[in-house]
Amino acid sequence: MNWEQLLSATRFGMEHYEDVNKHERTEYQRDYDRLIFSSPFRRLQNKTQVFPLPGSVFVHNRLTHSLEVASVGRSLGENISRQLRRKHPTSEAHFEEIGAIVSAACLAHDLGNPPFGHSGEKAISTFFSEGKGAYLKKAVEEEGGRWADFTSFEGNANAIRLLMHQFRGRRKGGFAMTYSTLASVVKYPYASELSGGKNKFGFFASEESDYQRIAGTLGITQLNEHPLKFARYPLVYLVEAADDICYQVMDIEDAHKLHVITTEKAMELLLGFFDSEQRQRRERTLSLVKDVNEQIAYLRAGVIGLLVEECADTFISNEESILSCAFTGSLIKHVSPEVATAYSRCASYAFQHIYRSKDVLDIELAGYRIIGFLLDVFTDAIRKPDHAYSKLLLDRIPEQYETDSPTMYGKIQSIIDYVSGMTDVYALDLYRKITGMGLPVV
Repeated sequence: MNWEQLLSATRFGMEHYEDVNKHERTEYQRDYDRLIFSSPFRRLQNKTQVFPLPGSVFVHNRLTHSLEVASVGRSLGENISRQLRRKHPTSEAHFEEIGAIVSAACLAHDLGNPPFGHSGEKAISTFFSEGKGAYLKKAVEEEGGRWADFTSFEGNANAIRLLMHQFRGRRKGGFAMTYSTLASVVKYPYASELSGGKNKFGFFASEESDYQRIAGTLGITQLNEHPLKFARYPLVYLVEAADDICYQVMDIEDAHKLHVITTEKAMELLLGFFDSEQRQRRERTLSLVKDVNEQIAYLRAGVIGLLVEECADTFISNEESILSCAFTGSLIKHVSPEVATAYSRCASYAFQHIYRSKDVLDIELAGYRIIGFLLDVFTDAIRKPDHAYSKLLLDRIPEQYETDSPTMYGKIQSIIDYVSGMTDVYALDLYRKITGMGLPVV
């Protein structure tokens, strides 16, 4: 792969459109702004990141997480762009745009995630793999549909669908993003048959040919044809690193604010990233600040800065292997041993003491119940659209979702589109109304 071809401002769905207007913003900055002002992005403010919402103590939701990831992604991208320009001074590639591309992709990386955190993805998958939706498999496969798209539901693939699909009444090309921004979002560039049941793949069957066209234009190496698999687009590594940095470090800060972990433990985990000299310098600064939340915030900022430098250096050191598809794993797994050990220690502690805490498990249980119920009633309705109750339910779904699709695969996708786009609050409210537990206020 080569940078001159990889960095392309061609817009999906507008390939033959010639813009005669002169814009002060670059095409990638326009991607970023288009996402910021979109409804799906605004809805992220009411989607759980890890801890339940709302609460008396502010913690991260999907929106604040995405904004922070975009900030870190921009820093990573700008760091990389400067180093690539020094490394390739005569290249005609627009290295200076990498920061804008990565930050826009970071904004979009969680757009396809359903309500109730990561448990929402599991709830959708298990509804079709071992829940009431399993009976639909025969109908989907008889018409040639890809059942694994549902049993291994992946929020990342759903984000690509949201960005690219022409929903009814919308313009061609969906968000009409640039090819480079779209490719930067696809974390696992292969079909669901290759996910191995791990809920990791990059595109549904409905978007496969479109992504194939984008990959061909950008010169992304194709590794397999059936099932389709591509090499990772290089900037995906930066989007992934920004996400890895933010969720791991910010979850510790949130857990501290909620008293899930002690101040001493939070400081121990964060100080573990620094060598003895750096640690002593930070401990001297900590002695000047009395507010414990400010102390944790100071350490958190230092850790993020350190990880940005480490991941950027790792990317540049492995540039050739990334472009030749020889690089494996994430950037965070290839940082210096001391930093990698500190990161692993945080990840292990978080899994045991944060992600398995009572409040987090409670939101997962609620998510399974609510999402499973909504999928059950709406998939039943698309199978029996002429029934009186089904008509009431289907009238509840906005027209942009194609519940009258000619295929069962398309019908199920329309229901998943609707449910996955809900906020936590909306899903709970609709659940209560359908079950009769709550009525509209007149």
